[in-house]
Amino acid sequence: MAATNLSTFSSSLAKPTPLPLNTPYTHLALSSKAQSKPSFPCKPSFSHPSSSDTHRTPLRASSKNPISEFFPSNKQCPDDHSIDFDDDDKPREECGVVGIFGDSEASRLCYLALHALQHRGQEGAGIVAVQNNVLQSVTGVGLVSDVFNESKLDQLPGDSAIGHVRYSTAGSSMLKNVQPFVAGYRFGSVGVAHNGNLVNYRALRAKLEDSGSIFNTSSDTEVVLHLIAISKERPFVMRIVDACEKLEGAYSMVFLTQDKLVAVRDPFGFRPLVMGRRSNGAVVFASETCALDLIEATYEREVFPGEVVMVDKSGIQSLCLMPHPQPKQCIFEHIYFALPNSVIFGQSVYESRRRFGEILATESPVDCDVVIAVPDSGVVAALGYAAKAGVPFQQGLIRSHYVGRTFIEPSQKIRDFGVKLKLSPVRAVLEGKRVVVVDDSIVRGTTSSKIVRLIKEAGAKEVHMRIASPPIIGSCYYGVDTPSSEELISNRMSVEEIREFIGSDSLAFLPFDSLKKLLGDDSPNYCYACFSGKYPVEPRELKVKRVGDFVDDGINGSLESIDGGWVQAKPKTELEDLQLSDLGCGE
Repeated sequence: MAATNLSTFSSSLAKPTPLPLNTPYTHLALSSKAQSKPSFPCKPSFSHPSSSDTHRTPLRASSKNPISEFFPSNKQCPDDHSIDFDDDDKPREECGVVGIFGDSEASRLCYLALHALQHRGQEGAGIVAVQNNVLQSVTGVGLVSDVFNESKLDQLPGDSAIGHVRYSTAGSSMLKNVQPFVAGYRFGSVGVAHNGNLVNYRALRAKLEDSGSIFNTSSDTEVVLHLIAISKERPFVMRIVDACEKLEGAYSMVFLTQDKLVAVRDPFGFRPLVMGRRSNGAVVFASETCALDLIEATYEREVFPGEVVMVDKSGIQSLCLMPHPQPKQCIFEHIYFALPNSVIFGQSVYESRRRFGEILATESPVDCDVVIAVPDSGVVAALGYAAKAGVPFQQGLIRSHYVGRTFIEPSQKIRDFGVKLKLSPVRAVLEGKRVVVVDDSIVRGTTSSKIVRLIKEAGAKEVHMRIASPPIIGSCYYGVDTPSSEELISNRMSVEEIREFIGSDSLAFLPFDSLKKLLGDDSPNYCYACFSGKYPVEPRELKVKRVGDFVDDGINGSLESIDGGWVQAKPKTELEDLQLSDLGCGE
């Protein structure tokens, strides 16, 4: 590894604060791999990295996984008539991360921040905190409020912590795959929480296993820990850089050691990661700004694509991770994943969705009496549509927030039972009306058809579907759980065929060109792979990991036997023919 370049990094984060964290940024750039178009300044002046990190007292890692306090994940309902409510027919964000440094109540603030990020994952949650050189871990299955209570948080003292919430198609292996992970190596221990997906995970894992590495989970995040452990670089932050140089795909990660908090974002910036500061000087990283709002942290800026930000008692340092091309940020954060009150990639999610609705009203108008939304993700776009069309917005569908993961259906089948439990039509709003229904997306189309039928059964005269995103034709390889391309209805049918399938009187999607026009100069900075089928980082393997984990736990079965957790990639010859200029969000 070449010597690091050190220079002062001028940023709004270099504000005076009561804690030692108020020292200005230093910005380090790797001269051996200097990028041609950096997204943040790199002014070189030579400095030797400190050697103090190479001979520190090893950390002691301990873990508390409250397995016994949760129902066994492989336990089956004795009744055959159970409904799985993991059927929203929506893409799923796999997880959310948070990191806090310099607050005496770090784990409790982390708990609250995870609660604010709960929409990004409901299957499991965990927090790792450090005190007296010991990394303490509490992880569990379920919602944040299910996993943590007063006594659990008392087990996590210290002024630094990282946390994670996750979504997955988990089976019996779920608990061991709940992050953050903690691992020990010869210079101590490190905890990591990861949002994203590595497209070269299998190749990296196979190479590591051939070298003797033993894996405890089926999560791609564990690969990162192994790469850090075998790295020859010094100090610790350079181990992270060395590891990340071998990764392909999407990753926004936070790492915790005995004295440091490190945040990393992949060179393309697929998944969001923001930085904030509390009034006492504590530094906070989170997947969304809504987490900062809840714990009264002020939003400072994003972690830049390809950036490593290290926080310790001496202050904040920023490091250029590696060369990176134009950012390819996930457009679905603005369409569906993020909360409306968040700022993602520097833009208000609420304003984005409102303008999506306005475009639909302008480009796909229809005579109607009322505009309603499919709650909750379609509400803001519906408000924009109604305001532009001059038609009243009303709450025509009421969502139940108290339906669990499964529910027992009566022996006598009820049509569209799952949707009826979640959504209840308001007959007074719908009866005899020409209704525009705004939703954020259509994936398989099965839920949309049930919603249309539900509204018509409530007496609607006409039902016109308006979708606040372009048609989804490609699977995501970058940390979003989407079906295979064969299951995506827009990849198999025309708009008219989809309209007939779901039973609506008309159907219109947000035009792709209009979406890019709305984004203006920022348009090239977004990933549109799910709409165009052009991938900024093409998979390099025959099968690419699609979701966080699957029924196989990495020990009891082979990866090849779990087809449900993998998406078929393009043939190798096609990959070789693709040129970088043809990838991403270009025309």
